[in-house]
Amino acid sequence: MPLSRIVTLIVGLIVILGLALWLIDSLSRLYWQLSYSPLLGNLLLLLLIFLIGALVAAFVYYVLVIQSGEKRSRRNPKRVTAAQIPAAKSDAASTTLQAVRQQVGQIQDEVARQALLSRSREIEANLARGEIQVVVFGTGSAGKTSLVNAIMGRMVGQVDAPMGTTQVGETYCLRLKGLQRKILITDTPGILEAGVAGTEREQMARELATEADLLLFVVDNDLRRSEYEPLRGLAEIGKRSLLVLNKTDLYTDEDKESILARLRQRVRGFIATNDVVAIAANPQPAQLETGENFQPEPDIVPLLRRTAAVLRAEGEDLVADNILLQSLRLGDEARKLIDGQRRRQADKIVERFQWIGAGVVSVTPIPVVDLLATAAVNAQMVVEIGRVYGCELNMERGRELALSLAKTIASLGIVKGAIQLLSTALQLNVATFIVGKAIQGVTAAYLTRIAGKSFIEYFRHDQDWGDGGMTEVVQRQFQINRRDEFIKAFIQEAIARVVKPLQDKSEVVEHDEEVNS
Repeated sequence: MPLSRIVTLIVGLIVILGLALWLIDSLSRLYWQLSYSPLLGNLLLLLLIFLIGALVAAFVYYVLVIQSGEKRSRRNPKRVTAAQIPAAKSDAASTTLQAVRQQVGQIQDEVARQALLSRSREIEANLARGEIQVVVFGTGSAGKTSLVNAIMGRMVGQVDAPMGTTQVGETYCLRLKGLQRKILITDTPGILEAGVAGTEREQMARELATEADLLLFVVDNDLRRSEYEPLRGLAEIGKRSLLVLNKTDLYTDEDKESILARLRQRVRGFIATNDVVAIAANPQPAQLETGENFQPEPDIVPLLRRTAAVLRAEGEDLVADNILLQSLRLGDEARKLIDGQRRRQADKIVERFQWIGAGVVSVTPIPVVDLLATAAVNAQMVVEIGRVYGCELNMERGRELALSLAKTIASLGIVKGAIQLLSTALQLNVATFIVGKAIQGVTAAYLTRIAGKSFIEYFRHDQDWGDGGMTEVVQRQFQINRRDEFIKAFIQEAIARVVKPLQDKSEVVEHDEEVNS
């Protein structure tokens, strides 16, 4: 017990004893005055004893329990919060993984579905184990493997055998004093290696880096752009990183400090100054005066200290943050797969209805090409696209949306622009006499396509046209669908679906006229 608390306790007890003596003296007089009634006197004596005992007990409890508890709470004000934060993030990760499993049921690609399920189980297993994943990342020449070997020899605690020797590197299990969780440290292949095999290994290394709780990014000089970009990209997705300058034994002290200063300047804003450390994982041998070679010990103490400090202070949050990040990224991947699947289905619907619209206009030509002429066709298209995105619309609502978009297309002058664009393209591919008959049907197909693509964007964003409204979406789709590569392919298909049937019909009519004449 601290001396200050003992002194407080003694002084307090003396004061209580003095008050008790004064109270006893006062009450004794009252007791003699009540001596004519022994019962009242005894009750008063018991009350006195109880009050004195309660006062002593309350004082001792305050000194020994309450004050010590307050000091502990002042000394560790974040202890409760730090324990609560990972729990909240773990709950969020579990909720996200449950949502992913529900989404997986909507994915038609069996391979993609099984891959997502497998990864969700891996994340759940990591959540249950709670191991800290430390990944060593960088170019092949930076000395990553030397660093891992040095850590294996210098890390305080237990070091287990490698968990695997695959092309993605080796993973070791470590235990650090003062940290309950196991530490898994993984050596990755080098980035920026040449050849197809090097590119594949780099992709594996990047995937491991995105799954790390703590990243050790190793360089042997100032950052190159090819190193800066992946480091910055990993920081942007929330990776906690230490930037490690290796091979400092090759530099003078002045050069080393100069390189460190440049590194800290380049990563300012996403890596703290004290998270940039200098080491020599595998120093070059030195020759003694006797002619013998001397191998210096690895100089990695600054990195070990900083790593240990980060893991002890932030380890719980790093694990929780990474598990939550991985589950959110998996959820995003599931949504992208579903979105791609829906877009392919919706594109087929647009493809089908654009030629239906062309057929309607070709059979019953009108003086002016107008999307309103195919309103019924487009209304059905809107209903079917909405159904793909889980939105059930009736025909009346589909017609309202189709007419609204048709008016927007007309007001933007897209009808006139489409006629000019397609007329020029058709004249280069078919006889001039048939262009006039085909242009209305081909333009109707083109405008239906723009309408359909616009509605896909509308349903993709939960029936919202966005900040720019319907006008911006339509204009963007028109610009996308007027590119030369698309127009060439569209005209070739239009010739087969619209122009050729019109030519065949014209030849039949001419033949019938000749027969009748």
